[in-house]
Amino acid sequence: MKPTVLLLLIWFSVFLPSVHGAGSRRPNILFILTDDQSPFDFRFYNPKSSLDTPNIARLAAEGMVFDGAYHMGSFSGAVCTPSRHMIMSGRTVWHLPLGPGATAHCPPDLERNTIGAVFNRAGYKTMRTCKQGNSYPAANQQFSVVHDATKRGGTDESGSAWHADQVMNYLRDREAGKVTDPFFIYFGFSHPHDTRDGKPKLLAKYGATNHSDRDSLPAANPKQPALPPNYLPAHPFDIGHPGLRDENSVSGVWKNRDERTIRNELGREYACAENIDIQLGRVLEKLKAMGELDNTYIIYTADHGIAIGRHGLQGKQNLYQHTWRVPLIVKGPGIKPGTRAEGNVYLLDLLATFCDLAGVSAPDSNEGISFKPVLEGRQATIRETLYGVYNGGTKPGMRGVRKGDWKLIKTDALNGAVHETQLFNLAENPDEFLDQHHDPAVIKLTGVTPAPAQTNLAGDPKYAAKLAEMEALLLAEMRRLDDPWRLWNQPAEGSAPPGKRAPNNKQGKTKEPRR
Repeated sequence: MKPTVLLLLIWFSVFLPSVHGAGSRRPNILFILTDDQSPFDFRFYNPKSSLDTPNIARLAAEGMVFDGAYHMGSFSGAVCTPSRHMIMSGRTVWHLPLGPGATAHCPPDLERNTIGAVFNRAGYKTMRTCKQGNSYPAANQQFSVVHDATKRGGTDESGSAWHADQVMNYLRDREAGKVTDPFFIYFGFSHPHDTRDGKPKLLAKYGATNHSDRDSLPAANPKQPALPPNYLPAHPFDIGHPGLRDENSVSGVWKNRDERTIRNELGREYACAENIDIQLGRVLEKLKAMGELDNTYIIYTADHGIAIGRHGLQGKQNLYQHTWRVPLIVKGPGIKPGTRAEGNVYLLDLLATFCDLAGVSAPDSNEGISFKPVLEGRQATIRETLYGVYNGGTKPGMRGVRKGDWKLIKTDALNGAVHETQLFNLAENPDEFLDQHHDPAVIKLTGVTPAPAQTNLAGDPKYAAKLAEMEALLLAEMRRLDDPWRLWNQPAEGSAPPGKRAPNNKQGKTKEPRR
């Protein structure tokens, strides 16, 4: 073969695919974010759930479900605020433009490198609808089209249909204007965050009422969802946030943790969650009619989980799996339908992943890791170790770490009055049962009898070596991530900004943000 012919063959084989790739349609991204939603509400995580979400279930069947997706945590009672900052910026929890590490660990003008700004520069058309408040306003404003409002009512105008209407209008405008540029749509909902005022028909389906009388209990109804298997009438120790709104003032619940209250509130949550599913279905049908569905990555998740009776808690200010974990589904081009992966991803990995899927360079400020290799089936996980924090009440608060099947939670609160260590083997005790779950009165309510070994293992001498290993791992993660606090049995050194001593066992009371 002549050298000239050989060179031409090499040129065609190497360069033509990239030219073809450059001319192909870039993928759209539809990012769906709910407010306060435990993964265990869904049947694809919890087969015993009575929640009916056919459109979300279809996404799960046609895409990939993540069994190990987490939010990193919070230094505020409004857990959604740092979570949404992390989603937008790809920054870790102590490196955000608010909170203890802002001055030392956050670059200036970070909003210029958040989702909306990054995809605007990449030639995408960007649109956002979501709740107002407890978010990242400077980043939200980077989207070209923004329609934000808090909608937690029981009608189409006051509830989730309003958010879907904004997306539907945007898609109709694209269609009318014959816009061909790819889109990034941030499709956020205000529900199922309280107040969970569901639509009457859906409330009736789940046997729930929008209970508003502090002096009475809601009516019992056999249609209401069953108590969670790890339900408790009270948490065994103080979580260290006096006056916390989510544990004291949620309308319809307040401080009550009785069976009628929790089952009714779960029914209200399910009514709101099914309405989200209905609204999502409208948007998916529109994308299909426009011929855009097959070229769109669809990502469904929540800003964090929620307790609602699990472990005797109501809110999201804890590090149990029902609250630390989030639901995560990804469907789109090249993702094998019906697949599952552990993943070990954080919500802060979303920005890097969005960029990777779209062929866009992630900003230098990003600290997340793209989980595209997991979506392509080339990796099962992104990281080995996961770190979690709740630091919104008295300090230092809660810290958690997971590696493999093992998980450690430590709580240091109320100026040293609460020192608690919890060690779980999640393969053997996925519901994180405690000694209190073995109480016959609790078993009678839940119908679940834990095995003898399904409990907190921190005090068992057989697991002393594993406990020491997990304690060392937690400290290493706290140091690596610039956690400015230390727990009661850790060295007093820290990673506070220069000139500021790292606090240790101080009681700090924070004003509870409005949500």
